[in-house]
Amino acid sequence: MTAVDALNLLVSAVLLAGVYAAMSVGMTIIYGVMKIVNLAHAGFLMLGAYIVFELYTRFWIDPLLGILIEFPVFFLMGIAIHWLMIRRIPQSDTPTLASLLLLFGLWLVLQNLGYLIWGNSDRAILTPRTLSTLQVGPILLPTERLVVFGVAIASLAALELVLRRTWFGRAVRVLMQNSDSGRLVGVNVERTARLAFGVGVAFAGAAGGLLAMLYPFTPDFGGSFLLRAFVIIVLGGLESFAGVAVGALILALVETFSILAIPAGYQPAVSFSLLVLALVVLPEGIAGLWNKRQRWT
Repeated sequence: MTAVDALNLLVSAVLLAGVYAAMSVGMTIIYGVMKIVNLAHAGFLMLGAYIVFELYTRFWIDPLLGILIEFPVFFLMGIAIHWLMIRRIPQSDTPTLASLLLLFGLWLVLQNLGYLIWGNSDRAILTPRTLSTLQVGPILLPTERLVVFGVAIASLAALELVLRRTWFGRAVRVLMQNSDSGRLVGVNVERTARLAFGVGVAFAGAAGGLLAMLYPFTPDFGGSFLLRAFVIIVLGGLESFAGVAVGALILALVETFSILAIPAGYQPAVSFSLLVLALVVLPEGIAGLWNKRQRWT
């Protein structure tokens, strides 16, 4: 492998990391505020992909505009799901069996709904950008991946701005650090949790649309990306937004460079192996390792 090939692989990994971070941040928000592992995340990824597909094929709405349209739709869907189901789960500082079973069941419902509506054939979103490339010196940049990366980074930047500058963001950060302290200072826990669940679902739907611009998909589409999201948030430390970015970059680098030695069909095995390694070696994630270093110094 030449230096140019290695550089192109590195750039591909960075572009992929942006999408992976946007895909995983919704799970981080929900877990941080509510201590719930959103297994239905995979179903929302799948549904987001199909909605963007339908908007493009039926109404010729550009997928990027389709993602903007579906974001508020998924936000309202998340709020409705929280009001109808999630708020009835007993509150706990750790994920409960009831929450896991409920959200796993919701994932299965969404998946079978996908089979009922769209069948099991592969779908793909092909736009004029799909096969175009941009040459920057020796680096070859696929236009679609570059655009998707830009949208993902812009969405993460907007989320960071909301978390830093709004009452909702302050409430989320307080509850992620200590929910009891949040109650003591007057945070409306149920309202914040409902909005956080809506934001998490909205990011999942938008990420599904972004991923659909890069990969073919079926109603099973979300499962493999759910595993990747688990790897990323475990690497990042479950409740760390900065850790999500680092975890996404690590996973993208491992997956991208592993194709030099392992066939692409074995990438889910690579993700699973990385998840096991992270749980054994870094159970608190990179954020926990950083916090320990800060305490030592």
